[in-house]
Formats: sequence, C-alpha cells, structure tokens
Amino acid sequence: MTSLLNRLTIRATYGASQLPRLAWYIGHGLAMRRLAQAARKYQEASARPRPHTSKPVPHRNRLYADILTLLQRDLANIEAGIYPLPSDHDGSLLTLLNRSRLFFWDLPEIHRRREGGLHSEVLSEVPRSKRPRYYLQNFHFQSGGWLTDDSAQRYDTQVEVIFSGTANAMRRQALPELHEVFAGRDQRRLRLLDAGCGTGRFIASLKQIWPRLAVLGVDLSEAYIREAKRHIGRWSWVTLAVANAESIPLPDGSQDAVTSTFLFHELPPAVRRTVFAEFARVLKPGGRLIILDSIQDGDQPDYDGMLELFPQNFHEPYFASYKREDFEKIARVNGLRHIRNVPAFVSKVMVFDKPATD
Repeated sequence: MTSLLNRLTIRATYGASQLPRLAWYIGHGLAMRRLAQAARKYQEASARPRPHTSKPVPHRNRLYADILTLLQRDLANIEAGIYPLPSDHDGSLLTLLNRSRLFFWDLPEIHRRREGGLHSEVLSEVPRSKRPRYYLQNFHFQSGGWLTDDSAQRYDTQVEVIFSGTANAMRRQALPELHEVFAGRDQRRLRLLDAGCGTGRFIASLKQIWPRLAVLGVDLSEAYIREAKRHIGRWSWVTLAVANAESIPLPDGSQDAVTSTFLFHELPPAVRRTVFAEFARVLKPGGRLIILDSIQDGDQPDYDGMLELFPQNFHEPYFASYKREDFEKIARVNGLRHIRNVPAFVSKVMVFDKPATD
C-alpha cells in the first residue's frame, strides 16, 4: 500500500508541475504564430519566399501524442529512481512574466529579420572579440544572437516555446545514459565536461542527481555564462568558463564523461568534426560521450517536413547539413564506439564510448 501511495504521489506531483508548463509554453507558441500571421496580412511582400516543404509534417494530434510518450518515459525514469522529481527552477510568477515580456517584445524584430532575410545584424551590435565568424549571427533571428544579456534571459522561454514546453524533459533523457556508467562509482572522483552549456539547464539536472560531481561547463557567450552562474550558482563542484569547444582547455583523457545538448546543429560541418575530435581527446579511456540534439532525416519520416521547415522559420544556417550528418562515422574516425540512439520527442540522445585500455 505504501508503495502504491508513493507512486500515486509521484505521479500527482509530476503532473502538477509539468502540465502547467506545457500549457504555458504551448499558449506562447499559439500567440506567437497568430501574431506572425496578423503581421503578414498588413505588410508588403517580404524579401524571401514563404517557408515550404513537400515532405510530411506531423498533425498536431501526432505531436501531442509524442509529447505524452516523452512525459511517460520521463516519469518512468523518476519511478525507477534514475533521477528525482524534476525541479525546473522556472522562477517565481514575476520572473516568468518578465521572461515572457522579453520574449514577446522581441517578436516584432524576429519577424522583421525573418521576412527580410536578415541574420547578421549582430556583427555591428556586439564586439567580435575572439569569437569565430560562424558564431556571430542572429540565430533564431533573435536580437543579439547568443551574445547579449537580454538574449540569455529570453533563451529558455524561446526554446521551451519552440518545443512546446518539453525542452527540459528532452534534456533529462540523457541522464539514464550517464546513470548507466556512473552507478556505484564515487561521484567525487568523477569529472564531466558540459560543452555549449548555455544557461546551465542541463547542469542543473545533473546536480540534482550527483551534487558532488565535478562539472565544467563551457560556452562561447559571456552573457550566457553569466546567466548560468545566476541559475546554478547555488551548486558546489561546478566551474563555468567562456571557452571554445574547438580548443577545450583540458588535458587529454581527463574527463569521465562529456555532454553536449543542442550544440551540433549550430556548427558548420568542418567545425562539427573538430569539436567531436576534441570531445574524444579529453575523454578518459572507458569514458562516455552523450550528444543530445535534433532528430535527423529518416529518424521519424513523418517529421521530415518539420525538419525542413525549422531552419526556414528560425535562422539555423547549418541545420541542413546537420540532419544528414553521419555521427557514427565521425565517431569511428575518432576512436569512439557508437552505443545507441534514444528517441526523445523531436530530439534524440546519441551515446558513444571510448574503449578502455587493457
């Protein structure tokens, strides 16, 4: 009876936390699309063609069914003890409303850039410093690209809106793959690199399970590192630094695990290979690499049209090459072994191991 009550309590608590999140962000998405449609009715012809695809696009009911499947898997992982009930730390109602305000205030500028085919305004707005040219763009057509404090504060809202409130749940699907190799080991002796850590959402999930795991989070954006420090500053054993994943400031074979979420689809093909090689370099023999990113062509054929539309609606110049990329081949070239792919709604978890030395 106690076990049944515990399960019912977990399920009720999970539903009470996750369902309102879905409703909040799905509502934002509906409002965003209606505002864009209304704007198009009253503007002159844009400088670019309307987004189009001849491939299948999933019906809304299919999307909701797949979201439910994701949440069921998330709940099953919690009930199996792989990770605790999630603490999404979305903030107070006032914080949510402020982030919502930032999100909606930027929509007219996003619409202007999308309709005008503009995506490099950040070049004249933000100091170039030592950042690579491919990074200096208005990704998602948003103001500031990935380089300003306002961008960092609106990022989580924007991504959750794109994914209908499932971004954190998708990120958590990488945790069982870490649990598989970390279980039974002294977390104080383990080292993990999270590359392209952004605002630190995935690191927050890690620390809820392994509070004394030594984590290094790196990102190219000073603004996003500042936001990550505000978000996960309460955790110890975390170091956050501005660094380029093309040249990771770590010794060879120093990390028990490397993780990367939603990074590879934003890298040019050549850079993608350089970054993957760096991940392989810093991994210890027997270490694990986990990449969580978008599904690719053919993973779910009913979604292929959505994958074609995504970079047209949100400036993602390297997405077309990403969705055709052969990560298993890249892994073999770098001495890693592909273990499995795990579906997670419109994302997937790709798992690779570095063979242990005898």
